[in-house]
Amino acid sequence: MGKPTGFLEIERHDRGYAKPETRLKTWTEFVKPLPYPEVRQQAARCMDCGIPFCHTGCPVNNMIPDWNNLVYHDQWRTALETLHSTNNFPEFTGRICPAPCEASCTLNIDENPVTIKTIECEIVDRGWEEGWILPEPPARKSGKRVAVIGSGPAGLAAAQQLARAGHDVTLFEKSDRIGGLLRYGIPDFKMEKRIIDRRIAQMEAEGVTFKTGVEVGKDVSFQSVAEEYDALVLAGGAEAPRDLEVPGRELAGIHFAMEYLVQQNKRVAGDDETRAAPRGTLSAKGKHVVVIGGGDTGSDCIGTANRQGAASVTQLEIMPKPPEHEDKALTWPDWPLKLRTSSSQEEGCERDFAVLTKRAVGQDGRVTAIECVHVEWVTGANGRPQMQEVAGSRFELKADLVFLAMGFLGPQRAGLVEQSGAALDGRSNVNANTNDYQTSAAKTFACGDMRRGQSLVVWAIREGRQCARAVDTLLIGASELPR
Repeated sequence: MGKPTGFLEIERHDRGYAKPETRLKTWTEFVKPLPYPEVRQQAARCMDCGIPFCHTGCPVNNMIPDWNNLVYHDQWRTALETLHSTNNFPEFTGRICPAPCEASCTLNIDENPVTIKTIECEIVDRGWEEGWILPEPPARKSGKRVAVIGSGPAGLAAAQQLARAGHDVTLFEKSDRIGGLLRYGIPDFKMEKRIIDRRIAQMEAEGVTFKTGVEVGKDVSFQSVAEEYDALVLAGGAEAPRDLEVPGRELAGIHFAMEYLVQQNKRVAGDDETRAAPRGTLSAKGKHVVVIGGGDTGSDCIGTANRQGAASVTQLEIMPKPPEHEDKALTWPDWPLKLRTSSSQEEGCERDFAVLTKRAVGQDGRVTAIECVHVEWVTGANGRPQMQEVAGSRFELKADLVFLAMGFLGPQRAGLVEQSGAALDGRSNVNANTNDYQTSAAKTFACGDMRRGQSLVVWAIREGRQCARAVDTLLIGASELPR
């Protein structure tokens, strides 16, 4: 325990943001790090509460009180080693994880949790600055070959762990750059891609072979890969988007959110975005934008549209507006339902809740507006919530661009999944449990969003690590990799 009275004496202070008028002019990160002495002081607020609920709130089970204590005592390098013992990529989670650990913090009962996410990010960023993070090649090789398909956080975590265990790992990625949704789904203003690139360099030095522009199931068959490797890990994500089935959906100007985000990320990288633009390149400059879906992907569309110079941005959510504050007696230490406002929403956005889209209105084949209605949620005869339209609440929104950010329905089935022959579960994800991560296909494993469905980066890292241990156990008979 860093300082027994720290949580009584020190107020919570978190990282700040550059002002909207400044950050909207760039595509770079705008979070302002805390000075190291202040990070040390914030770490002193950890009360070492005896039962660290933050451990279970964090999917990778970060040893949060341990590295808080180490930071308070200025043992930053040991804190980094402790952090890396459970999380391969804390610079990812320190930027884009919603921090369920903070919701589980005992201090959060009093609405002032420890700034866990900030401390985590500062530990690993300092590690890179000081040159403490180096490749960790294996002492000996196993002679076994593993193919990891998909280079999102689950695939990257699995590949790194397996390479450190001594296996020859090849990571296949269908896009022209490594990173999956980290690369193409997360805007640069939330996480600059140099953050991914330096991890790729580390992994290459550890023996991972990266093959980009190769879609298993299309460019090469699953069977041909299976014949070449001793084990395969399916980590291709949940890429099938939920569609909006309303009259007028076919109008030009209505796009899935990922069509939009991928193009902009390619522009920022200096790549040719037309390869990701089957229906033309997209820009919100001077346009009225409507984002349907209230989650993180919708928020990323808002931030992107505002930086492109949209005339207006409106975000619609079908669920009712959450309460400003949760009832902690009912929710703590679980992740609470409450109104959250993202940095992108703060930059300029109208938000409306309990809204159902009825149809898209167009002229000359292009969308010009969407017709909506407000709904209320009532308890049906079966005891489950049902929505019903509010009489007289129909309205129209002007719309030049409509982005659908309503979540994902599991992995794309054509190609990889179909050719693998792996069975699916009731939610259309690849069926595998969290004990051995094995699918119904021989020597084939699945992890991350492809197995569990649309989820958080921290869950993907956890599953990639646990899947790597399962693969290592199959190949060697035992494993020294942590779960």
